Amino acid sequence: MVVRRSLWPALATLFILASTQGAWAATATEQLKSAIDGVLATVDNPALKGDGKVPERRLAVRKIANEIFDFKEIARRSLGRFWQPLSEAQRTEFMGLFGDLLERSYISKIALYGGEKILYSGERMDGGLATVSTKIITKSGTEVPVDYRLFIRGDRWMIYDISIEGISLVSNYRTQFNRIIQTDGYNSLVEKMRSKHTQFAEEDARKVGVK
Repeated sequence: MVVRRSLWPALATLFILASTQGAWAATATEQLKSAIDGVLATVDNPALKGDGKVPERRLAVRKIANEIFDFKEIARRSLGRFWQPLSEAQRTEFMGLFGDLLERSYISKIALYGGEKILYSGERMDGGLATVSTKIITKSGTEVPVDYRLFIRGDRWMIYDISIEGISLVSNYRTQFNRIIQTDGYNSLVEKMRSKHTQFAEEDARKVGVK
């Protein structure tokens, strides 16, 4: 089944903004639920609403994202075979740009997903890996299956991929990244990501400047 394009931004925001406050649950499902509950609380926080709060909101979001999401693992999987040849400096830069891309691309869309119900429908374990299956019930009654893939690190479950209607976020990005690298080279991909980073920063600055 093809993923509906309009669902990706709002759905992806759920894990990008997930909060880990109080999320020391014994199971992946319990920790994920606590994280998503934190998302909803963040959306409803009056102190972080409005364009004038863009800088504060971004800092809060990035801190939360770093606690629940393993950006290094996502970056490694998204680049596939092109990850190994990179130097540590290149990997660090790519992780920063990629994390920023995910966060900034989806944050403005979360309001579109208010009021939906989230059902937790199962958990599958495979050693230190877990897949938590959920369903988002839209306002129109449509069920959207969303699977979260996590791995255990210490006493925490960390998300390394998410599948929406059977389409993996990591695979989706890997296809895009590989196409760019194979056609124009790795440096071209990084330049595109830097350009997007600058674009987002300028948009934030304009929003803050509007009173």
